[in-house]
Amino acid sequence: MLKSIFGRKEDEERVKMEGRLPPGQSLTNRFPVLHYGPVPRFDPAAWDLRVFGEVEAERRWNWEEFQKLPRIQVTMDLHCVTRWSKFDAVWEGVSLRALVDEGLIRLKPSARYLLQHCEYGFTVNIPLEVALQPNFLLATHFDGQPLDPDHGYPLRGVVGHIPGAEHKTPYLWKGGKWLRGLEFLAKDRLGFWEQAGYHNEADVWKEQRFAYE
Repeated sequence: MLKSIFGRKEDEERVKMEGRLPPGQSLTNRFPVLHYGPVPRFDPAAWDLRVFGEVEAERRWNWEEFQKLPRIQVTMDLHCVTRWSKFDAVWEGVSLRALVDEGLIRLKPSARYLLQHCEYGFTVNIPLEVALQPNFLLATHFDGQPLDPDHGYPLRGVVGHIPGAEHKTPYLWKGGKWLRGLEFLAKDRLGFWEQAGYHNEADVWKEQRFAYE
């Protein structure tokens, strides 16, 4: 136990010295589970991902089709609004930017925001510029294994910090678990937690946790 505590403290001091630990955060070696509502059951025969809104043509991929899309791996630091941070997490999935660049999703010039639609009507909003960054991924795997159901299996949005990069980094809640739809918007629309008082931009380096702060 003492070795675990001192090891964590040493790791935390290291990432702090490297400038990777945002203000108000503490390092964890675990992957805490936090979400609102029950964990949905996955039926691959019924699952699909819908792409709609400010796009030239709507798209739907079933589970078999989605797994055939181009895939990448991204190593990111994750920062939760509840003040834990997990470092050097390896994610695998589909890059939204790649889908746009390759013409698999054709956005209208009016597209400015992305609303992630998840199971049970849960929604998450982010600006398009963040959604198209390398640190936003439509993830299916974590550390070489398919996502656990508690962490969003079969598909979740994930956003974090790529060490050494200067992309905008929101808190982890800005990636929705159990993703079922990507709606591109001309005007912003608050997601579930933003309607409950969480900060709309959620920049981890500015500690933008709540709208009234």
